[in-house]
Amino acid sequence: MGHVTRMTATGALGITFVFLVDAANLLWVSQLGEPQLVAAVGFAYAVQFFSVSVAVGLMIAATAVVSRSIGAGDRARARRQAGAAVVIAASTLAVVAALIVLFRHNLVGMAGAEGETARLAARYLAITIPSLVPMSAALVMSGTLRADGYGAKAMYITLTGGCILMVIDPIMIVGFGWGLDGAAIGLVLFRFSLLAMAVHFAVRQLNLVDRPRLATLRRIGAPFVAVAIPAIATQMSTPVGNYLLTIVMAPFGDDAVAAWAVVGRLTVVVFGGIFALSGAIGGIFGQNYGAGQLDRVRSTYRDALIFCLLYTLVAWGLFVLAVPYIIAAFGLTGQGAEVLRAFAVIGVGGFIFFGALFVSNAAFNNLGKPGRSTLVNWIKDGVLSLPAAMLFAASFGAAGVIYGQAAAGIAVGGLSALWGWVYVRGLQAPESALDVPAPRPYPNPDRHRSR
Repeated sequence: MGHVTRMTATGALGITFVFLVDAANLLWVSQLGEPQLVAAVGFAYAVQFFSVSVAVGLMIAATAVVSRSIGAGDRARARRQAGAAVVIAASTLAVVAALIVLFRHNLVGMAGAEGETARLAARYLAITIPSLVPMSAALVMSGTLRADGYGAKAMYITLTGGCILMVIDPIMIVGFGWGLDGAAIGLVLFRFSLLAMAVHFAVRQLNLVDRPRLATLRRIGAPFVAVAIPAIATQMSTPVGNYLLTIVMAPFGDDAVAAWAVVGRLTVVVFGGIFALSGAIGGIFGQNYGAGQLDRVRSTYRDALIFCLLYTLVAWGLFVLAVPYIIAAFGLTGQGAEVLRAFAVIGVGGFIFFGALFVSNAAFNNLGKPGRSTLVNWIKDGVLSLPAAMLFAASFGAAGVIYGQAAAGIAVGGLSALWGWVYVRGLQAPESALDVPAPRPYPNPDRHRSR
């Protein structure tokens, strides 16, 4: 539990701070007094979520492959794999970004955006989407840092970028009067700052990433793709679900979509610890499995579920108290205010089960069964969320979208957590674990070894 908490805490600080700044970005846009601008960000977010999920899936694959090599004692191979993973991620996102920019008008239109709101959302995408290429490389390097136990270093990457965004956002959005364009430019600068800091720590300071080689790209191909494809497919389920729910929310007007955008930002702020947990324990699972320490794999799974429960209960209470202030700060009215209240009362509590789903995903992705993560996530987001949201929206209006999302998460999250525990309990040590050298101490106090 100590290692789970340390790795999660460093990740949570970085992630929560970045998303807090991202929410502040939306707050500055809302201060311009035009709900249309906030709604445009919401529609753009529904589209952009797809490409970000591809980048996260590639990071998960890199973490799984690299952490196993580290756990098996082959650090040279881990460095070569990290370098190859950076190239694969950046190349993949370049293709994805080009497609989104090319079809951006169609994508925001399909999400339900119309008129000036649709034009603004498409413009926002045109400015921000290309910067996903450097961000994808930064994410892989950050995952490499976590795979080797450098949780604090990975945190510094996001903290630095978040500080930059916090300073430049109000200047460009309000000070220069650039409005939505200022928010988009700030996001681009933030992503490039992530890359700069990732290169500083992972390449220059710690030498965890080797120069990409064609031979390594060939060798890493099969194991990387074996994890990357289901990991990306798993990550893609969430933006698909969000996109479908945005379509259900759109008929309720710009106020409801603006509140939906606020909920999206606040979700990642409030639950930064849960999102960080799934990333942090991936490296712990991978290293201990590679080293044959199955008792620690099981205790990590158990402790992660306990952490998830306690974190969500505290967050739930705090969020309920903060609701009136959030509604006032973002200027939400009518259906928009109802959406936020529904999220506070029902949606936040549902994260007990969403978190359990994330824990099982991390176990499946890093312990040889990534297809199971794909299955359970698509059942939640691709099968259950839409009909549940439509059913509840018919009775409760825009707030029903929140209720439907929570109902799907509760049903699938509970079953997935149980399935993951059964799988972890039945694991057998890999043959490579027999040749793992005894662990040796490292002088760097930043590294928290998982074995």
